[in-house]
Amino acid sequence: MNLPTPTTPTALIAEDEPLLAQALRAELAAAWPELQVLAVAGDGRSAVREALRLLPQVLFFDIRMPGLDGLGAAAELADSWPADRAPLPQLVFVTAYDEYAARAFDAQAIDYVLKPVQAARLHRTVQRLQQALHAQRPAAPTPAGEEMLEQTLAQWRRLLSAAAGQDGTAPPQPVAAPLRMIAASDTGGATVRMVPIDEVLYFEAADKYVRVLTATQEYLIRTPLKQLLPQLDAQTFWQVHRAVVVRSSAIEAVHRDEAGKLHLDLRGRAEKIPVSRLYAHLFRAM
Repeated sequence: MNLPTPTTPTALIAEDEPLLAQALRAELAAAWPELQVLAVAGDGRSAVREALRLLPQVLFFDIRMPGLDGLGAAAELADSWPADRAPLPQLVFVTAYDEYAARAFDAQAIDYVLKPVQAARLHRTVQRLQQALHAQRPAAPTPAGEEMLEQTLAQWRRLLSAAAGQDGTAPPQPVAAPLRMIAASDTGGATVRMVPIDEVLYFEAADKYVRVLTATQEYLIRTPLKQLLPQLDAQTFWQVHRAVVVRSSAIEAVHRDEAGKLHLDLRGRAEKIPVSRLYAHLFRAM
């Protein structure tokens, strides 16, 4: 592979269908000849690994991928991206569902690519990406660099929010009456208990379960965090990580470690709760 020059725009494609990946790559070559596609990944885990290795300027992520979907891969990259070495990439989701792609467009996310790839639509995407890259400053630990990072993170947040539900199912809608009790198993799985939601300090996704943590107990539920969130009062429970939702009133302190990552202390719990870079804006001093 020829190494890109400092001015060569670079991209990574994450698409598990080889023919579609090939078609996108061919259309990109026609619409943006200067763009160098550094790699094509076939699943979400590989996409994260290759993106961190190659530090491309643009990511074309399929929403549906085996192992880790496009949203999960993007959330993981937001946390792991070495912003001191390269600006956070421009993110474009690739989807077969026009309705949800239109929502992403309305959210003023950079863009989306609809399957099958349409040359005219891709050309508009390329124009927006070129404008965004032109405006992007080199990564630097300066106030201007921090501002640019936060702008890109805000764009990613809008795109991730708008893209929720692009797996072909309707996105979860907020319910009129938030949960007051939750039926959860104890960790042995032998007993189901009715846990008052007022006692829950945080929820944490873990494999096929979601852990339900009170000050003194731990329970398990099978409802995915994505489906649980719309049933919670958004003023009471805040998502602080792709795998963690905390009771806001239980947050006692926010700490920044030597690597710049935020962690929460909760009243009634000893463990530190990680805060994703995507949600760090929640704890910016007023």
